[in-house]
Amino acid sequence: MNNEQKAIRTIYFSIIGNTSLALIKGFAGFFGNSYALIADAIESTTDIFSSLLVLFGLKYAKRPADKNHPYGHGKIEPLITFIVVAFLVTSATIIAYESIQHIQTPHKTPKSWTLIVLGCIILWKEISFQVVIRKSKETNSSSLKADAWHHRSDAITSVMAFIGISIAIIFGEGYETADDWAALLASAFILYNSYLIFRPALGEIMDEHFYDALIIEIREKSIEIQGVLGTEKCFVRKAGMYYHVDLHVIVNGKISVKEGHNIAHKLKDYLKNEIPNLGHVLIHIEPNE
Repeated sequence: MNNEQKAIRTIYFSIIGNTSLALIKGFAGFFGNSYALIADAIESTTDIFSSLLVLFGLKYAKRPADKNHPYGHGKIEPLITFIVVAFLVTSATIIAYESIQHIQTPHKTPKSWTLIVLGCIILWKEISFQVVIRKSKETNSSSLKADAWHHRSDAITSVMAFIGISIAIIFGEGYETADDWAALLASAFILYNSYLIFRPALGEIMDEHFYDALIIEIREKSIEIQGVLGTEKCFVRKAGMYYHVDLHVIVNGKISVKEGHNIAHKLKDYLKNEIPNLGHVLIHIEPNE
């Protein structure tokens, strides 16, 4: 199974999980008198749409390179990540606004059984985060990473709701709004996580340099090819799940153009075979004298 297939399968896992949890949270919040749970359901609903966007992005990124897109369609991934971040910011804003409204409005103490629901939700969302973040690392997918952090932010809002409902139940009258304050605090966590997701995606769009370890590996592998005396410039940029490389290598200046050409091809094939997720590899030959 290739990286694209792994990522797409993982997103289907997210969509099914988010849909189920949005329904569970919504009903539990409504019948259990907990706005923190309703706020949680709102976030899970936005998660469904953001996961669908990620799915679209992953499928679009699978398209092969063509005349107008010689490096493929991988750049759509960080663009989709920006939209996912917009969903997160929107949900955080809605939760914060509604929380403030509920804090100012008298209402009933949440039901104690909502804590059991929340405990199960927290456990499931953390498991989901671990599954998706692991797959995002395996596939180098920025949009999958964004989806993983959706799960983690969902778990955080659920933890905040658990704490707020516990305070309201334990301390009773006068503390009915504790879960609303918890939802308000959770919205701040969501905004912070939004920045953590947005920043790397922006760097990817701007071809910002994040790849020192990969460049070191490329240089070390390059000199294993007979005829390569050393390396000079090495630039790496990421598009989707793949890394595109521009590499200058030093060879004996007395060899023929054909021999230099053959060394470049051998090196390109060797690097793509030895280092996973390399896309286009452009080798420039430099004479040593």
